[in-house]
Amino acid sequence: MTAAEHPVVPRQSPPRDEGDGPPPETRRRLIRRRLITATIIVLLIGVPAGYLLISAGQSRRSGEDKAAEAAAQGLRPGWPSRMLRRIFEVPIPGYATEVQYYETNNWKASRMYVQFRTTSNGLDAFLNDIGTGRAALELGKVTISHRDTEIAGWYFGDGVSWAGTTHTNKDPRPTQDITVDMTDPMSPVVYVVSAATP
Repeated sequence: MTAAEHPVVPRQSPPRDEGDGPPPETRRRLIRRRLITATIIVLLIGVPAGYLLISAGQSRRSGEDKAAEAAAQGLRPGWPSRMLRRIFEVPIPGYATEVQYYETNNWKASRMYVQFRTTSNGLDAFLNDIGTGRAALELGKVTISHRDTEIAGWYFGDGVSWAGTTHTNKDPRPTQDITVDMTDPMSPVVYVVSAATP
């Protein structure tokens, strides 16, 4: 037979189990691969789920705090937040003591009631920061209305040296009714009702 009569068959690759293919996976390697896969799945699902749970808890607590604050009646001890002080333009002096406040909101107006004790210089700084001065205080005058007095739980009776003024701003800026107990001029007590209309 000639070469032409003998067809040349190309060399075939050996069967898979006979060649140089990858070795079969060992048990240790299988366990390791499954462990890595499980870890990735936990991280991809567990971390966002945990974040959502934490956020939901914080949101719920924040809502409960706001609801408790809204349900509170009358003044409560403590400083109003910086945001509230900025919105209602009540610049309480940094060294004021016996600070109390209460905030109300409705569709007509929002009010913040604030009471604090300060020094003579602190009173001057407070009035100056609001945009008025001690000269605007009228002796013997209480500028806070009876309605606001009842809401805050204040009492402006006789036997106290009262002085008051109203600082008016153009809407939407708030207007402040200020009454000061000047019985001890070195340690005056300031009462403020700041009202803003939306």
